[in-house]
Amino acid sequence: MRIKHICNSVFAFCVVLAVPQIAPAQQQDGTVSTDIQDDISMLKRDVGVLLHEQRQIIDELHELKQSLPANMGTRSAPQLPATLDVKGESFKGDAPARVAIVEFSDFECPFCEGYERETSPQIFESYLKTGKVKLFYRDLPLPMHPHALQAARAAHCAGEQGKYWEMHDSLFAKQNALSDPALLDRAKTLGLDTQKFGDCFSSDKYKDELQKYIAGARELGVQATPTFFIGTIDSSGDVVNITKRIVGAKPYADFQAALDEALASKNPDAVSAH
Repeated sequence: MRIKHICNSVFAFCVVLAVPQIAPAQQQDGTVSTDIQDDISMLKRDVGVLLHEQRQIIDELHELKQSLPANMGTRSAPQLPATLDVKGESFKGDAPARVAIVEFSDFECPFCEGYERETSPQIFESYLKTGKVKLFYRDLPLPMHPHALQAARAAHCAGEQGKYWEMHDSLFAKQNALSDPALLDRAKTLGLDTQKFGDCFSSDKYKDELQKYIAGARELGVQATPTFFIGTIDSSGDVVNITKRIVGAKPYADFQAALDEALASKNPDAVSAH
């Protein structure tokens, strides 16, 4: 039995994989039986699958390491901002809603994809669809994701034709297909005018807007994706009074508690029954 160690220094553990060393059984004439050969081939294949899965785990852990502050364990959490200005920003949900989620996310971040797949649909059904909460999405393409910036541009270009959220959902649904040709194909699939989309996508039209989001995230101390700010919206509809920060793809219950608290502060009757 050969022992293979796969270690990650950030989380201080090693995956220990036992890889069997097999000596083929020989028949009396010195040849290896067909059944034994088949068993060996199947075992080698299974070991190969295990090694591939372990590599995927290590890749995801490395991704998480890069998305976390280097000195996270030695400093206090960033101060919660008092307010966020959302004037003129597009949102998902009903305009009259007086509680907001401001999300900083990255279309190539696997943890953002996990949130979009598992938690976001529950929030949509319980809070956005019912008109209680609206969502503002801010791009934060991280440097280690080579396709994140182009994906963000694709979403904004789709928004020019009224399909920002359709592109947003499509990008997370097929996160492994974010190359430029794949994004152009996606525009066709969504029924966009491909000529207009292509002209927008190949330009620097949204460069300043995306840089503004990145700089704003830096000022707020946002260093990981996804990061969420939850708060109440003032009477003008342009300012969110922040009450909670959530970092990471946390479970639905964490968002539920924060959203219900914000709703109760605006109107006790607005809180959903759970």
